[in-house]
Amino acid sequence: MSTPLKIIFAGTPDFAARHLQALIDSEHEIVAVYCPPDKPSGRGKKLTPCAVKQLAMDHQLTIEQPINFKDLADQQTLAEFDADLMVVVAYGLLLPKAILDTPRLGCINVHGSLLPRWRGAAPIQRAVEAGDAQTGVTIMQMDEGLDTGDMIAKASCDISNDETSSSLYDKLALLGPKALTDTIAKMADGSATATPQNDAEANYAHKLNKDEAIIDWNLKAKVLERKIRAYQPWPFAQIHFEDEKQQLQRIKVWQADVIESNSDLAPGTILQADKNGITVQCADGALSLTQLQLPGKKPLAVADILNGRADWFEPGTQICGNK
Repeated sequence: MSTPLKIIFAGTPDFAARHLQALIDSEHEIVAVYCPPDKPSGRGKKLTPCAVKQLAMDHQLTIEQPINFKDLADQQTLAEFDADLMVVVAYGLLLPKAILDTPRLGCINVHGSLLPRWRGAAPIQRAVEAGDAQTGVTIMQMDEGLDTGDMIAKASCDISNDETSSSLYDKLALLGPKALTDTIAKMADGSATATPQNDAEANYAHKLNKDEAIIDWNLKAKVLERKIRAYQPWPFAQIHFEDEKQQLQRIKVWQADVIESNSDLAPGTILQADKNGITVQCADGALSLTQLQLPGKKPLAVADILNGRADWFEPGTQICGNK
C-alpha cells in the first residue's frame, strides 16, 4: 500500500465519475470534488447535477462548483484544502497556473487518447473517425497548454472494425481508473517518472458539431462508414431531405456497410432498396444503410423502415441534397 494522499477531484460526466469511484474505493482521501454548476435538463428544465456531483453527494464529499478559477476567492478556497494532488477528468475548465501550482504534486489529467496522437475536446470520436487501429488513455502531468503535459502512464486497447464512440468510451472507462490509481500509487512513493510529448506527432481533435454530422455523399464510402460510427452517441450521422409535404426530415443513420460499386450515377443516388439495406452511391464505392431512425421513432432495421416509408427510398432518386 502506498502512502495515502489528500486528493482534490475535478470532473463532470459519467466517464469522470467512474474514476472518482476508483479513488473513493482506494486508500486515498478525497478532500473536495469540483464540478460545473448544475444545468437545466429535461422538459421541465429542472436544475440537474452532473454525474460527478451526484456520486460526490452519495458519498457526502465536499463539493465546489466555481464558474471558473479567475476569482481569487475560488483559488484561495482550493488552496485551503491543502491537497497533495488534484486529479482532473473531463472537467471542461482550463486551469490557470495558480491552480496547477497549488497542490504539492501538481495536477494530473486522464486523457482519452494515446498522447500525443489526439489532443483536444473529442479524442475518442476522432480516433474512430480517422480509422485508428488502437487508442487508450494517458495519465498526464498538467501544464498550461492544451493536453501538452508530460506523460506519466499509458494504457492501450484495440479499436474494432465495428467500434462506435459509445462502445470505445466504455472500454476507456474501464482502462482509465486502474491506470489512474496505479499512477497515484507511484506518485505517492516517489517512483513515478514523466516523459515529454513529441509535438510533431500531435493532432488536434476538434469538438464535434451538428453540421458535420449531415452525410455528404461526395465523400468515400469507407470514410462515411467511419463517421457513422464516430458520431454515436452524438451528434449522429444524419440524412436531411424534404418530404412530399416539403417538411424537412432528419433521419439518423445507426449502421451501414461499405460495398463495392461500379455505378456511374451521381453520389447520393439510391441504387437499391430492399430488406437487406438501402444502397447509396458515394464518391468511391457505396454504402448499404441497414439501420435507421425516423424522426420521433425508435431505431429500426431497414426492412421495417421500408414497410412504412418505401416511397422515401425509391431507387434512382437522390436520398438527400449534399452539403
